[in-house]
Amino acid sequence: MKPNRRDFLLAATAALGLPKLALAQTGFAPLNARTANIRLLPEKYGETQIWGYNGSAPGPEIRVAQGARVQRRVINDLPDATSTHWHGIRIDNAMDGVADLTQDAIAPGSSFQYDFVAPDAGTYWYHAHNRSFEQVARGLHGALIVEEPEPIDIDRDEVLILDDWLVDPETAQIADTFGAMHDLSHAGRLGNYITTNGTYNLALPVKRHERLRLRMINAANARIFQLALDGLEGWIVALDGMPLAEPRPIDGSFVLAPAQRVDLIVDVTAETGGAGHIVQIDRDESFSQVAFEVTGDATRARRDAPRALPPNVHAMPDLAEATKLELLMQGGAMGGMMGAMMGGQMSSMRDMMQSGNFWAFNGAVGGMDGAPLAAMSRGETVRLKITNDTAFPHAMHLHGMHFHEIAPDGSLGTLRDTTLLDRGEVRDIAFVADNPGKWLLHCHMLSHAVSGMMTWIDVA
Repeated sequence: MKPNRRDFLLAATAALGLPKLALAQTGFAPLNARTANIRLLPEKYGETQIWGYNGSAPGPEIRVAQGARVQRRVINDLPDATSTHWHGIRIDNAMDGVADLTQDAIAPGSSFQYDFVAPDAGTYWYHAHNRSFEQVARGLHGALIVEEPEPIDIDRDEVLILDDWLVDPETAQIADTFGAMHDLSHAGRLGNYITTNGTYNLALPVKRHERLRLRMINAANARIFQLALDGLEGWIVALDGMPLAEPRPIDGSFVLAPAQRVDLIVDVTAETGGAGHIVQIDRDESFSQVAFEVTGDATRARRDAPRALPPNVHAMPDLAEATKLELLMQGGAMGGMMGAMMGGQMSSMRDMMQSGNFWAFNGAVGGMDGAPLAAMSRGETVRLKITNDTAFPHAMHLHGMHFHEIAPDGSLGTLRDTTLLDRGEVRDIAFVADNPGKWLLHCHMLSHAVSGMMTWIDVA
């Protein structure tokens, strides 16, 4: 007898070693991808047309308990085909939302039902994954929050989605320059208008000595945010949804690359009448990304330092038995690459550029229609050496699984799903290939992905 969807989910849950899940049918809430006009710029400008889930940017926050079932019917009312990727979730491959790899793109006027469980507590997000270099830049993204079984000792939980928009100030419209050669071949599409939760200079009221959990998501196409705290004392407690073994005090600045998330626990230390700030540092300047305006006292005294969040259970890589792979990133402006394999034959850089390709993985233009980077047995440990032989930074994202960054001393470092490599940098990552299916591995500078920086692995 062919297993039904419920049987499949229960079997997948058991195979991943996750808690037994309550799989009661709850119905598919609509998530409508459509155009909308919103007040993005200051009032003296007109409204801006965006592409948003349920007509907003960011889209609606989805918040569920760990182990809960997520069911959403994505309805495509856009003029372009789309799909939705659930970023950072260990998910059934058929639900991963990668057009042309795990599903057909959702045609205009059609819909697709996403149905999966959320096994790991943490901060995740969802976004378009067809022509994502355009659709994410137009606003198709939102937060997916999976809450721990037991409450955390905080006063408030705030989700902060950082983004930048490339807007024409004359028309107040998003600049229709997607696929511009400069963006494809250089640092990617960088916006001229920076927001948090769709708002410029976001300000939130707080009380002195309040303890906040700040869930920060970088939804920008290419911008790397360098951030610091002022009037707040904080600790990093999770990266890309995965808790740290111990809270890490913030001393100085920290970096959030495209697609990365960071969970902070912060205490408001600014005086009443003043403000604390998340500060963005850009070159030699700094300005407030988010202001926390202090309206009074929550308590007279500070709490003790926070405890670590409960860990998510993951299989540990065995480096002694690991299969070793290499990924060499090449190309781009000032990269010196003369050409690469494209479409099964060696092509010059000039021919690559004429077809909109500027980057290569291991000497070949990447994509989803060719052979995978590797075919893995289920449960196999993989050690992947990534070398950035280009003039630009790249944020490499693996679908379906988290990986450990390997420290210089050979120890297993932080679990992540997106790792940032600066120009010339080399990094080893390790993971257990325990989730079967075809999983994308790509640069999350989305203009780079569409112009050659994509590959995939096949887990049997």
